[in-house]
Amino acid sequence: MAHRSLFLSLRRFSSCRNSGLACVLNRTRFVSSGAVSSDLVEESVEGDDDLRSRIFRLRLPKRSATNVLQKWVLQGNPITLSQLRDISKELRRSQRYKHALEISEWMVSNEEYELSDSDYAVRIDLMTQVFGIDAAERYFEGLPLATKTTETYTALLHSYAGAKLTEKAEELYQRIKDSNLSFDALTYNEMMTLYMSVGQFEKVPIVVEELKQQKVSPDIFTYNLWISSCAAILNIDEVRRILDEMSHGAGSNESWIRYLNLANIYISVAHLDNASSNTLVETEKRITQRQWITYDFLIILYGGLGSKDKLDQIWNSLGMTKQKMISRNYMCIISSYLMLGLTKEVGEVIDQWKQSTTTDFDMLACKKILVAFRDIGLAEIANNLNVILIEKNLSLGSD
Repeated sequence: MAHRSLFLSLRRFSSCRNSGLACVLNRTRFVSSGAVSSDLVEESVEGDDDLRSRIFRLRLPKRSATNVLQKWVLQGNPITLSQLRDISKELRRSQRYKHALEISEWMVSNEEYELSDSDYAVRIDLMTQVFGIDAAERYFEGLPLATKTTETYTALLHSYAGAKLTEKAEELYQRIKDSNLSFDALTYNEMMTLYMSVGQFEKVPIVVEELKQQKVSPDIFTYNLWISSCAAILNIDEVRRILDEMSHGAGSNESWIRYLNLANIYISVAHLDNASSNTLVETEKRITQRQWITYDFLIILYGGLGSKDKLDQIWNSLGMTKQKMISRNYMCIISSYLMLGLTKEVGEVIDQWKQSTTTDFDMLACKKILVAFRDIGLAEIANNLNVILIEKNLSLGSD
C-alpha cells in the first residue's frame, strides 16, 4: 500500500471547457435557391411555429439559419438579443456550430443589438469550430481595441490550448500579461491545461505564481491542475502542502471540501477501511459530467484502494459519454491497472487507445509512465508495461 500512495503521480491533467474571420461572413456562401426552397419545406412541418423551432428544424448544416431569421422578420416578428443568445447556446450544446455562427453573424450585422464581451468571445469559439483557428485568429486581430477584452483574449487562448499550439499560446499569454486588463482564474487555467496536455508539468507552478502575483483567486480547477503537475513528477510533499493551502483558502466551499476529503483519503489510503470505501462510492455518485476532472482522480483513488470493479465501472461509463478521451485519461487507467497487476486490462486499454478516432496513441506518454514507475523503484511494473507494448508491436525506443 505504501507504493500506492505514490500513485497520485498520474493524476488529472486538465481542466476545463471548449471556447472569426476579419471580414464578415458572406451569407450567400450558405444560400442557394435550392437551399432556400428546402428550408421553406422544413419550416412548413407541423408543430411549434416559433423562431427557435424553425431554426432547429434545419437538420442539415448546409441549411441556412440566416434565411429563417430573414423570413421571420419579413413576417413582422421581432427578434430580441436574448432570444438569439438562448438559441445560439442551445445550438452549441447540440454541436450545431455552423447554425450558431450564423446566429452570431446576424447579431453582429444588425447594429440595433448591443453586443457584450461574451458575444464576441462566443464568436471566436464558433469561428474555431467552423473555419479553424486561423480564421478565429484573424477575426480576433481585426476586432476594435474596445472589444479585445478579457473574454475575447481568453477565448482565443482556449482555442490555442485546445490545439496544443504552445508557442502561439505563450505569445498571446504574454500579450495578456502586458495588457492593462484584469483576468480571472479561467485565463490562467487555460495555460495550465495546455502545459499539462503537452507534458510540460514544470511550467504549471510558474503560472500559479503569476496568478497569485496578480492577486487572482485560484478556483478548484486551478488547484486541481496544480496538484496534477506536482503528482506527475511524484512530488507528494508538495501535493500535501497544496491541499493544506486549499483547506485554509477563503474560497473553500462544499465542493472544495468534498475534493479535499477525496484527496486526503487517497494520500492516507493505507489506513482506509470498508466504511471509507462506501463513502467514496456515495461521493462518486454526486459528481456530474461538468466535474470531468474528478473522474481521473477517482480512477487513481480506486487504483490505490485496489478496487478493480470500480475502475471497470468508471472506465466503462466514461466510454459511453460524449466526452472525447485524451491521453491523460488513458494514462490514468493504464497506470491504475498496472498497479493492480491487471496486464490483460492494460492491453485492452492500449488497443482502445490505438483505435481511437479522437486521440492519437501517445508513445511519449507511455514512456513517461514507464520511467515514473522505475524512478520510484517499481521496476517490475515498468517491465510489465514494456512487455505489453512489445507484444502490441510498439516500441518505446532507447531509455
